[in-house]
Amino acid sequence: MAPPASRSFPDFPACPREARGDTVRAMTSSSVTAVPPPGRSRAQVLWVGNCASADLELAQEEARSVADVVAVASPAAAVAAASSPFEDRSPAVILLELSSPGRWTLAEVVQLSLRWPLAPIVGVTGGMADGRRRSGPHLAGVEDVPWHDLAGRLAAWLADREAGRLGSLGVPATARREERVLAGMRAPAAGVSVSVAAARPLDIEGLADLAAAAGGSVTRRIRGRPPLDDPADVLVWDVAVVDGAVLAWLRLLAANRPGRRLIVLESFPRADSTRQALRAGATAVLGRPATVETLGGTLLRAVSRG
Repeated sequence: MAPPASRSFPDFPACPREARGDTVRAMTSSSVTAVPPPGRSRAQVLWVGNCASADLELAQEEARSVADVVAVASPAAAVAAASSPFEDRSPAVILLELSSPGRWTLAEVVQLSLRWPLAPIVGVTGGMADGRRRSGPHLAGVEDVPWHDLAGRLAAWLADREAGRLGSLGVPATARREERVLAGMRAPAAGVSVSVAAARPLDIEGLADLAAAAGGSVTRRIRGRPPLDDPADVLVWDVAVVDGAVLAWLRLLAANRPGRRLIVLESFPRADSTRQALRAGATAVLGRPATVETLGGTLLRAVSRG
């Protein structure tokens, strides 16, 4: 089933690729939109900013597989919009695009917070994330999420919200990062059989512990390239780098068992390599090291897509 078209405020269109959404969905045909429970509509999130880079463009596309995304160009435009779906309620999450250092000021963030005081504000960092961390401070009270982890984290946040759990976004804005990590540790995808594969034994054990903490039932630990006939529902493969050999094996894995979900971990995900992996049959590409919340939400997405 094709995902519903994302909505945007008047005069503020979503990412440029949105006009080519059918083409993108055809290229990533292995990704099926998650269907909400009967009688319930999907959560709506507010995306603030343009998609000036390929990685943020892809992050917004993946977010649409989890929730309905309403896009607007700036905090001022969001607050001043004459017609908004959030006139009488708050967005589930406000996603603040952080494509470069100094993208927004604290005053602009306060505008959003005053307009929707109950909506958590999260920064989505692009490929400039490492440079921004070295060159400037964080925006006070805004949690940062790398672009490649957004869909998994968003799925976990919305699952917490649906279940009435506090979750990592429910802790105070002044909480330390460690407190947020602990608040996000729960098992949203309990019972899913998971096989983990990596090149080194230490990575295999770490990945198995992470998958178990995220709610997966780890059935096999594989050193090196995973076999084509692995019976698990989800295969988590730490590849370090997505290259031609990895893409070729992903195609074989996807062709051999079309119903199996493939989650790939890469050291430094790039938009081009991530798109290639999705076209080859991967369900998601995450950065390494991954957090429990990121992997747990990604497992939840994998189950719902199945």
